Amino acid sequence: MKIKGKTGRGILKITHIFFSSLWVGGAIAVYLMTLFLGPGVTGEEAYGYALAAKFVDDLVIVPGALGSLVSGVLICSLTGWGFFKHPFVAVKLVLTVLLVLSGVFFLGPHLNAQPELIAGAGLPALEDDAYRTHRFSSILGGSLQILALLFTLSISTLKPWGKKGAKTEKKEG
Repeated sequence: MKIKGKTGRGILKITHIFFSSLWVGGAIAVYLMTLFLGPGVTGEEAYGYALAAKFVDDLVIVPGALGSLVSGVLICSLTGWGFFKHPFVAVKLVLTVLLVLSGVFFLGPHLNAQPELIAGAGLPALEDDAYRTHRFSSILGGSLQILALLFTLSISTLKPWGKKGAKTEKKEG
């Protein structure tokens, strides 16, 4: 079944943009919360930052990432875009799957460990090697994730590489 009407395609596109926005916005918010947790905070503030980051991850990033993946698959399968007709769509699909998997198996566990470590030890947890490892991994992984998300957004907008098999001709003038 293909969606041929402008309204159906528009709803899919709006849904995809909405979920993608949640994912990117949430990722940037969590990254900034993790990055700018600096000296002078109390144990309660550090715990609050960590809980807020976990909250945004669980209720904004995860639904945004899954919604973006599902809506993207629906757009590819229910419209004329297809999965491999345009190289940029295939790249977006592969990147999205890799980003979701890296979030589930790498970023999520590091982010989820931080509130537990702070709750148990308070402010001294910020000097603990386990906490520092989780925080550093969140910052490094978050940086890479945001760069990859911005690259994905860029190729969505610019639609580079043309249609697979189509020859591009230079316009004169």
